[in-house]
Amino acid sequence: MTAEIVDTSITGITGRVRRRVDELLSDFLDARRPPVGDHDVAEGYRLLREFVVKGGKRVRPLLCYWGWRGAGGEELREAAVVATGAALELYHAGLLIHDDLMDGSELRRGRPTIHRGLARPGRFGAAEQFGQSAAILLGVLAQAWAEELLADAGPADVRARAARDLFNRMRTEVVTGQYLDLLAHARGDDGVEQALTVIRYKTARYTVERPLQIGAALAGAPPSLLDAYSRFGLPLGEAFQLRDDVLGVFGDPSVTGKPVLDDLREGKRTVLMAYASARARGPERDLLRTWHGDPALDEARAAELRRIIVDTGALDRVEELITQRTGQALAALRDCPITPEAAEALAVLTERLTRRVR
Repeated sequence: MTAEIVDTSITGITGRVRRRVDELLSDFLDARRPPVGDHDVAEGYRLLREFVVKGGKRVRPLLCYWGWRGAGGEELREAAVVATGAALELYHAGLLIHDDLMDGSELRRGRPTIHRGLARPGRFGAAEQFGQSAAILLGVLAQAWAEELLADAGPADVRARAARDLFNRMRTEVVTGQYLDLLAHARGDDGVEQALTVIRYKTARYTVERPLQIGAALAGAPPSLLDAYSRFGLPLGEAFQLRDDVLGVFGDPSVTGKPVLDDLREGKRTVLMAYASARARGPERDLLRTWHGDPALDEARAAELRRIIVDTGALDRVEELITQRTGQALAALRDCPITPEAAEALAVLTERLTRRVR
């Protein structure tokens, strides 16, 4: 009998963790059957399962895993870390469903968003309203299931309680960040500092800092390591979102899986647009005010807005911020008291999160 060859490289370990998270999510969702025999309810469950299983980069589970491993996590507790990462991914899916609904997005991961998939023409008399309301429920269901998965992740010891406390803090922070985002849009606040505050709470803590710390807590990490992960995770999370904002305007939909007009039509108050608004003058400023946030924006007008973003130096400034934040993260990582293997893996993830192609 030939022994199985186990790939112990950074790439091999990362791929194995991703596969384990995918398998756990698939098995978990397959076991969640509708409690009623209605085929339309079953359709909603199917769409939710596909949304979770058939897409996503698994950034949060991977950061949770390497945060745990960097803190000296023991192999016998790896299953608990994988399950916790899967719970983070399931919670993330619920947030995305709600975020797409609030943004009025048509596509996510190259597929119709949940509310659009549920609002097929001719399905019901008020298909649009049904799709929106049903998407809210499915997002809540995904988050409730994340709670189940987290509760079953491992023994309820002091390490699990510390991880749970961080998970709870993360949920409060990301909802607050989303609320700030809505307020910025409602108030017409296009200031740079407000936009930076939004991404710190809506993305940086939720996407990078807290998953790292949750993994570290599961390994029994001391407060000093949690602080070190924060010094690394916050600038990395901000660079990640700044890159996402650039891709939301200049990206290739075949790569990003999202329409390139969505952010401009919605009028997102991003750091990119905050700099453009602050620097535009005369006719350029009028064009920004007229078309940024107009649902009728077409590609020709979008091209004009992109030109303004470039000409005002806003794009260059955001690229500078991405470079600065990435440098801060890598400098903090070099000082982070973690295993060399985890440091290397986190450096690789930093590159992938901040230098995504357009």
